[in-house]
Amino acid sequence: MKRRHLITIIGTGVASAYALNSCHQNPSLEESSLSKIDSLPSLVWRMATSWPKSLDILFGGAERICRQVDMMTNGRFTITPYGAGEIVDGFGVLDAVADGTVECGHSASYYYFDRSPALAFGSNVPFGLTAQQQNAWLYDGGGSELLNKIYADLGIISFPAGNTGVQMGGWFKQKINEVSDLKGLKMRIPGLGSKVMNRLGVIVQVLPAAQIVPALFAGEVDAVEWNNPHDDEIMGLNEAAPYYYYPGWWEPGATYELQVNLNEWNKLPKEYQTILQIAAANANITMLAEYNATNGKVLQRLMQRGTQLLPFSKDIMDAAYKEAFQLYEEYASQDENFLLVYESWQKFREQIYYWIQINELNFSQFVTQASNSIPDQ
Repeated sequence: MKRRHLITIIGTGVASAYALNSCHQNPSLEESSLSKIDSLPSLVWRMATSWPKSLDILFGGAERICRQVDMMTNGRFTITPYGAGEIVDGFGVLDAVADGTVECGHSASYYYFDRSPALAFGSNVPFGLTAQQQNAWLYDGGGSELLNKIYADLGIISFPAGNTGVQMGGWFKQKINEVSDLKGLKMRIPGLGSKVMNRLGVIVQVLPAAQIVPALFAGEVDAVEWNNPHDDEIMGLNEAAPYYYYPGWWEPGATYELQVNLNEWNKLPKEYQTILQIAAANANITMLAEYNATNGKVLQRLMQRGTQLLPFSKDIMDAAYKEAFQLYEEYASQDENFLLVYESWQKFREQIYYWIQINELNFSQFVTQASNSIPDQ
């Protein structure tokens, strides 16, 4: 399939390098493949998601995949997305896909690290990779291949299908200045970040989206991390706690996934498989663009309404960093899959950090200081 033909098919002209590369990895696809769409079977799928429909960018990423698949197949392959709780709750997506309740899902792999701790790398891990770095590892650094070997044992294949960028550090009812302030704190936080926080003395609670704000208002939790200013404002978290911390060191570039039942995937015509991968890749890059375009202005609005923006102290950051990598070493010594993924990720992280330090970091530090871009509170 020629690149110019592929871009025409997408319509919007937006395709990631991975989407193009997926065609290279399927050499049997000819120039005329997509002209045969009308001769392919009509399919109707359902997609469970971990997101409330009110989160327009996040749930919108799932909707985007479904719209593009419908468009690129002339309506012959349709997927209907469902919000969290409509078919299964937000943490039940993986099981629903694996057991065939639905054909596919849109979720975050770190919700399921109890199945295999290594799955956390599919979303992100504390002090891990930014969105661009994460995409580089997943698409071209072997990350997706390693993760899909683990998913195959669960009867699933996954594709990156969204990213938030660096998240915020969450909402707190009281200020936290030192590690000792974390001891006994009740906090909603998922993934390996929850394990690190627990090692710092936090009482961790993992709550789906619909329960977060009520729990914070009721005092059942003292702090909550969710996502970024755009989504946090929609959730109403700024109304439940005054202190908004940064950065979200446990999610420096959280990837969301399209998770597909492996049996259903293997039944798909090659053309539909390629189209589904293209749609997922498009959702991946578009979601990040949408969040980056809106978060700054929302953050300023939150501050104007009384939110107090605060950085995590160096004491907390240093302690969390130390605990995170001790945790990884412990998992690596106990779990073969974790070891394989961790070694790949660590090697890639060292290489890309060197490159980013040389060019992007120096540039960003200069222009940030020169533009004085952080507004006064």
